[in-house]
Parts: sequence; C-alpha cells; structure tokens
Amino acid sequence: MRMSDELLTIDDMDVDGWRVLLRADLNVPLTLVPAGVPVGVADDTRIRAALPTIEELCRRGARLVLVSHLGRPDGPDPAWSMQPVANRLGRLTGAPVRLAPGVIGTEVRELTRCLQPGQTLMLENVRFEAGETRNDPRLAGALAELADVYVDDAFASAHQGHASTSGVAHLLPSAAGRLMAREVNALRAVVDDPARRLVAVLGGARLGEKNGVVRRFLELADVVCIGGGMCFPFLAALGHHVGQSLCSREDVGRARTALNAAAGSTDRLVLPDDLQLVRWGSGDGVVRDSLDGVDVPNGWMGLDIGARTAERYAEAVLTAATVFWNGPMGRFELPQFARGTRVVAQAVASTSATTVVGGGDTVEAVRQFGLEESVSHVSTGGQAMLEFLEGRELPGVEVLRRKARDRVQRADGPGPDPNGPAGHRTLTPGPSGRS
Repeated sequence: MRMSDELLTIDDMDVDGWRVLLRADLNVPLTLVPAGVPVGVADDTRIRAALPTIEELCRRGARLVLVSHLGRPDGPDPAWSMQPVANRLGRLTGAPVRLAPGVIGTEVRELTRCLQPGQTLMLENVRFEAGETRNDPRLAGALAELADVYVDDAFASAHQGHASTSGVAHLLPSAAGRLMAREVNALRAVVDDPARRLVAVLGGARLGEKNGVVRRFLELADVVCIGGGMCFPFLAALGHHVGQSLCSREDVGRARTALNAAAGSTDRLVLPDDLQLVRWGSGDGVVRDSLDGVDVPNGWMGLDIGARTAERYAEAVLTAATVFWNGPMGRFELPQFARGTRVVAQAVASTSATTVVGGGDTVEAVRQFGLEESVSHVSTGGQAMLEFLEGRELPGVEVLRRKARDRVQRADGPGPDPNGPAGHRTLTPGPSGRS
C-alpha cells in the first residue's frame, strides 16, 4: 500500500468502471454581462489545478461525478450555476462535461448510473443545498448514493467540515487526489522536518488574520521576516510611531503577545528598518517618500518596505534551505509600491531552496512578476493553508487520515470499525458497488 503523508491516494484505489465522486475546488471567478448574468470563467486557475486528478481518473476508466461549490448562494440561484465551469472544463479536457439538473435526487442518481467509463458528470453547485455547510448527514448520505468511492482533491476547502468535504468521506471508501496529496506533503515538509535554515516571509494587511501562523513560525523558523501592513503592529508594540499606517489596537496587542512569547529568540524576528510612505489622503498614492527608519510621521502611512529592508529580506531568503512566503510586502498592485514584493519574489524564484508560496495576493504577485514556474510549490489553499500551518486539524484532511489508519488496522487483523455501517468497504468496492 502506498501512502502520502498517512493519506491513501488514488494510487491505492481501483477505479476502473466505478463511479467516483470527486470533490474538487472549482470556485472560480466568473465573467458577467452588464445584467450580472455569468457568461464564462474569468480565471480558470483552479480548474487547471484539478486537471491532473480529473484526467487521470478518466484515463483509468472512472465514471466521474464532480462536485464543487461556487460562491456563497443562498439556495438555488442561476447566477451561481456550475454551467460556465462545466463548459470550461470540457474545453480544457477536450471531452464533454454534462451538468446535472441538481445536486442530489432520483434524476441525478440515474444520470450517474448511465455514465460510461471515462465520462464526466458535474453536479450543480453543492451550496444550492442548505445541508452542505451544516454537514447534514442526510445530504452526505444522498451524495454517497451517487458513487462507489470518494476522492477529495479540494484542499482549499479542507478546513470546512461540510457534507461534501467531510461527511460523505465517512460513508464511502475514500482517498486523496493528486492536488490534495501534493498540498499536504508540501506544507508538512515546511513545518514537520524542514531542511535548515527555514526562512518565513510573512506579510499582508492585517496581523489578526495571520496571528497564529506568525506565532507558529516564531517557534519553528530560523528567521521570520515581517512585511506589509502586518509590520506596523510590531513596530508600534516596540514603541515606534506608525502615523496613519494600518494598525489596530487589537493587532498591537497581538504583536505584543507574540513578542513576549518569542522572548529569548527575538533575533529570529526581522522587522523593516526603512519604509516607503504615502501622504495620508493623497488618493492614488503618487505622492510618496522614502523613510530611513521606521517612525512614521503624522499625516503619512507606510505602503511598502524600503529598499534596504527588501534587500535584507532577499538575502535571508537566499541563505535558506526552505522558504515559506505568505503575504505581499506592500501595495504591490500600485507600481510605485511594488518594489519590496518584487525583490522578495525574485529572491524566492532564484534560490535553490525548497520554496512554498501561498495566499491569494502572494500567488497573484508571483504571477504578475512572471515567476510562478520558478517556485517549488504554489499552494491553492488560503484559510486552509494557514490553519494547517498553525497546527489545526482540517476536517477534510483528518477524515482521510482516519480512513488510512482504519485500512491499516483492517489489514493487520479483524476488529471493530469506528466508521459504522459503511466501514466494511475498502478502496476496491465490492460486487454491489457497480450500477
């Protein structure tokens, strides 16, 4: 049996002729006409990320049933239909992808039974069903009736204990898809036993959103470089003036707590020593100045780390054996405040270290600078990635680990199965599984 970080993968699964319920992350931005009606997919990055698992399962003769959410609809809503996603997936794979008329029900179940090996049926937006986000066991059971085995490839949704990401996995033989396994392996390599030195570059707007990750890396990493709006609570906690820079009282408290927790290892924490400023209220940020130091005058706000700080952070990256980067160094979408993020991105792309980059803005910056192909791993996870790195259990990952442990226990000898009535099934479905 081959495992990936204690996860069973599709390598362990016989799919030829079987109905495979594949949970993918196809939550993509849509192109809208002026009336607000979706007419296509604006960015198919997440669809492309799911292609390796989709295409492999189809090549291996699976009868594929795809399920995903799209947006946050309040019940069935044509504006959030999966039809544009099905159309784009069909063009990318060169094979038709039929959209089911709903998520569950008799008609949908009959369509799954009519699937031929290698064919794909996409279910409607799973969040059209109110039971999805509540992890309603009735919805999980209805989803399980559509397939013989379950594959989870939606790491970006793994932190959500929903019916399609956790509930159904308890009811069917289950395994991780290629993307899920790759994400788990890459992130575990950063936090479990990284090659040293481990350098973390952490940025973004608000410390509150990443406080847990900052504190975890202050324990794990050899160097933690802080940039973006997150640096100002730390500077304020150390007694510096931050002017009108983004800095809430709550975040200053969080920074002070993190600094206290890191007492004795504060040399790991690297903060800016120069900044790029903009005059408060200047609109598009054209009026700017370079600050040698970090005491921001009243009437000014910091929107980027300074040139000297950017070089220091780049040097830290280039001395590392493992690099994790999450969060831009400034308002990189404005050309005059992109330098800090660009310098760090170039260092991450040029190092021979193992490099893991994650977070929507960070990934967008790497792509904007044309450096995505030079990074070891670009994570598709947002909140799921942060929670994983903090050390939290992700429902969508933990159920797969549990399935792996259960299978090992069954292979070692008979015993009670904690998964209940469905637990007797293995990753190769029994004779009653085919439809």
